[in-house]
Amino acid sequence: MGQHTGQETPVPNGSATKLSSGIGVLDKAVAVLQAVATEPCGLAELCAKTGLPRATAHRLAVGLEMHRMLRRAPDGRWRPGTALAELAGGATDPLLDAAASALPKLRDITGESVQLYRRDGAQRVCVATAEPPSGLRDTVPVGARLPMTAGSGAKVLAAWSDPATQRSILADAVFGERTLLEVRRRGWAQSVAEREPGVASVSAPVRDSTGTVVAAVSVSGPIERIGRKPGVRWASDLLSAADALTERL
Repeated sequence: MGQHTGQETPVPNGSATKLSSGIGVLDKAVAVLQAVATEPCGLAELCAKTGLPRATAHRLAVGLEMHRMLRRAPDGRWRPGTALAELAGGATDPLLDAAASALPKLRDITGESVQLYRRDGAQRVCVATAEPPSGLRDTVPVGARLPMTAGSGAKVLAAWSDPATQRSILADAVFGERTLLEVRRRGWAQSVAEREPGVASVSAPVRDSTGTVVAAVSVSGPIERIGRKPGVRWASDLLSAADALTERL
């Protein structure tokens, strides 16, 4: 008595039949997760797949994004977030799997610190690193959240972001729209003492199988060692590493 049993109930607007727990908000959130699991979704696609009103779908997607269950890609569409992999335990992230091979190779070629960043809203998150075994390092720990307003990694992620995100970033950034145009033209970005005094870096975009930029791979180190034009020195090797990551994805 009093126990609830799951039952099949139709979702509005002709969507496929879903299993109902009787907890409306939970069922709707799961519907959003399931929709995004099959392919990236913008708001219109999310509404079409779930049958949810725009306001409801948007509110749930943003809430799930806050909890890292979803992440919004530079093209503005939602994809499964890193928290899902963390909760799954044994689940793997293809980008991190690729980074485990590509980043140490780039570190060995350059002798400098190497990082991989993903954009998370108005910040970029370091998701993987490879540090030289000795010497002065530019250590950015995995999980560190850095601003999108300075640094070569920020420029790369901003350059291929959607227009609304770009406008938001540029409002407070140390770089301007012309810089992002140049980054897109040559395919990499550099910075000298932008994010941190005495540190220079160069970054390149990593793309998924659809060509969407999903991350930025960076080489960074002290200015006195890698110079004030790190792109001249490392861009070629960096682009090769970015291509290797893209191929793995």
